Amino acid sequence: MKTDVENLSSTRVKIIVDIPFDELAEDLTTAYKNIGAQINVPGFRKGKVPPRVIDQRFGRGTVLSEVANAVIPRTYEQVVADESLVPLGQPKVEVTKIEDGDLMQFVAEVDIRPDFELPDRAAVAVEVDAVAVDDDAVEEELRSLRKRFATYTDVERGAAEGDVVLVDVTAADADGNPTDAYSAEALSYEVGSGGAIEGFDEAVTGAVADEERTFEFIPAEGDAAGKALTIKVQVTAVRESELPDADDEFAGMASEFDSMPELLADLREKLHRSKLMEQGAEARDKVREAFLGMVEFDLPEQFINDQLEEHFADGHGDDEHRAETEEEMRGNLKAQLVLDKLAEEEEVGVEEGELTQWLISQASRYGMPPDQFANALVEGGQVQSAIAEVRRAKALSVVVEAATITDTEGNAVDLDEITRLLTGAETPAEIDVEEIDAEDAGVEGAASDDAGAEAAAEERAENPSDDQ
Repeated sequence: MKTDVENLSSTRVKIIVDIPFDELAEDLTTAYKNIGAQINVPGFRKGKVPPRVIDQRFGRGTVLSEVANAVIPRTYEQVVADESLVPLGQPKVEVTKIEDGDLMQFVAEVDIRPDFELPDRAAVAVEVDAVAVDDDAVEEELRSLRKRFATYTDVERGAAEGDVVLVDVTAADADGNPTDAYSAEALSYEVGSGGAIEGFDEAVTGAVADEERTFEFIPAEGDAAGKALTIKVQVTAVRESELPDADDEFAGMASEFDSMPELLADLREKLHRSKLMEQGAEARDKVREAFLGMVEFDLPEQFINDQLEEHFADGHGDDEHRAETEEEMRGNLKAQLVLDKLAEEEEVGVEEGELTQWLISQASRYGMPPDQFANALVEGGQVQSAIAEVRRAKALSVVVEAATITDTEGNAVDLDEITRLLTGAETPAEIDVEEIDAEDAGVEGAASDDAGAEAAAEERAENPSDDQ
């Protein structure tokens, strides 16, 4: 077999392969067997049709096509491995020559990972926010906790900021067609919380029970993106909230502590841990951005164009959306190429336990049981992609450990120490928000799960955008 690899650019190659027929003898035999097992020829048992009869009845070209379909993928993979190429996407393959009994030739064009050098890991230096928890932040967390135990009373006046309204919401386009994505029934919403779609707060402010308010909204995404929708809000009740006093009695009801000073100290500590977690995540993000910024190379244009065409095949989105999507694709692709090469150089592997931890984390993010999420990955053929994501995260940790990280006050930031503080374990400097127990890191862990909290939670104002 003769192979020639021609560089069309720094990111695309043409592979020309000549295969002598004497190397195809076994594939020819297999092709005749496969064809003979699928056909019925009078006078011959199925699977026992001689090659000469197959040639006469179906043509030699049918056999050679069967051979090419078997040989080309196998040979292509072999050439890619021998030449140490990293293909991106599927190759464009063409059989350019078949000289029966002499030679088969095919040509494959494919985008590849360009050649580039990785920078010194220790050359990365970033600055992150200092960890600080002030009294206002603690007070805000205390208020959030008190709101979980708030009581609500129906009022006859118009809704004001801080009140909770019960509403039914319907949405329709200009032709009167309903839009379920922005409709909801029996929705609770805290006026002025800013958690609803644009215009919602203004619409319900001042509304009284049994009053209907209408406003227009233009979604920026989804099936109705760019289209004016008419939103009707039927207010069924207006409720005034009353927070419990912040005293020792409340501390005993809402937490494991007997006094307000103890509760406040616990809230402050949990806020501090949460800030540490945020600082670790910020450090990883900034190290990643800095490291990628130190590497420059051409991206495979054909591969990116193919991905864009596939993404917009249904015709959705405008030029601005397409430009934003392309920019995001380019950034993601560069990150993948750099981190994959880094993982190769550092010989990073993925252990079963690490993949399992990733599955649990991602399943939680999508609100799915881990086994269901794992089955979805298998069915979608995404297992290798999952492994690659874990491997890239581990590769980034190599850079994080080598980088110089300081906070805005000039203090050195030790991510290993942050991890030990948050988890109590000796682990690599890889702070992942979703791998840390929410009760351990979040301030809501101070509240108990007693019946009073559950009852109050039923009345608590919720974000209508989440329900819609």
